[in-house]
Amino acid sequence: GTEEAPIIELISNRSNSQRQEIETTYKTMYGKDLVEDLDSELSGNLKETVMALFKSPTFYDAWSLQKAMKGPGTKDSVLIEILCTRSNQQISAIKESYLEHFGRNLEDDITGDTTGYFERLLVSCCQSVLSDGAESIIDRDQAQQDAEKLYAAGEQKFGTDESAFIEVLALRNFYQLTAVFDEYQKLAGKDILESIDSEMSGNIESGLKAIVRSARNRPEYFAYKLYKAMRLAGTNDSTLIRIIVSRSEIDLADIKEAYEKRYGKTLAAAIESDTSGDYKQLLLSLVRD
Repeated sequence: GTEEAPIIELISNRSNSQRQEIETTYKTMYGKDLVEDLDSELSGNLKETVMALFKSPTFYDAWSLQKAMKGPGTKDSVLIEILCTRSNQQISAIKESYLEHFGRNLEDDITGDTTGYFERLLVSCCQSVLSDGAESIIDRDQAQQDAEKLYAAGEQKFGTDESAFIEVLALRNFYQLTAVFDEYQKLAGKDILESIDSEMSGNIESGLKAIVRSARNRPEYFAYKLYKAMRLAGTNDSTLIRIIVSRSEIDLADIKEAYEKRYGKTLAAAIESDTSGDYKQLLLSLVRD
């Protein structure tokens, strides 16, 4: 039998790198694999959360992508949530980790698993062509040209030229995109999200919107995803776990703030009423400072 409470206490009050150290020490002391031992002792959502907490952030992203594409049917929302919101540096690291752990090329798997414009969008997001170094330098002329390109590709023509949207939204860094959206607003007299809403549908629409939302305010985007994960009749636990764990050492404090501001209740209160048992306790200990 497993004493869940001490495990929760031990795991949640450590950073990811400290958890990796605990795993190494455990192996040295007992000659056994801690993660395998926990894997066999725990079950359900608690197990999924604990397993996630022991993966390095980059590998956890790579693992989530592989899991989303493995087996029948692809969980497109997972691909969007990761590929459309990570920085170029993170994408490069994820691609390396994916190849190292699964012996496969991430882009090849995406190409094999998705089709059409959606496939092109995700593959473009994988290019991570722009250096993040000069992220704070905004090229206004480029932003204006891009805004004109988007306007001509959507609002101004009958039908939509999706590839122009992909080219701009997937290949510019987030700082540059915020300038593009400002220029677009001036030009079109409406917000870029409204245009995407009326011009697109399906996965490509969801993917482009995710890029716009996370370029503008990443914590707000994740708050929105968490809200959606808990709003439906059955909670989407995998999304809940994935966002809380993957953002826990990045911007979870900002996400909590954005959540409360937007939805009028704390993230902890939402988790409290939406989950139960040891799983609930572990999530709460992660979201409480």
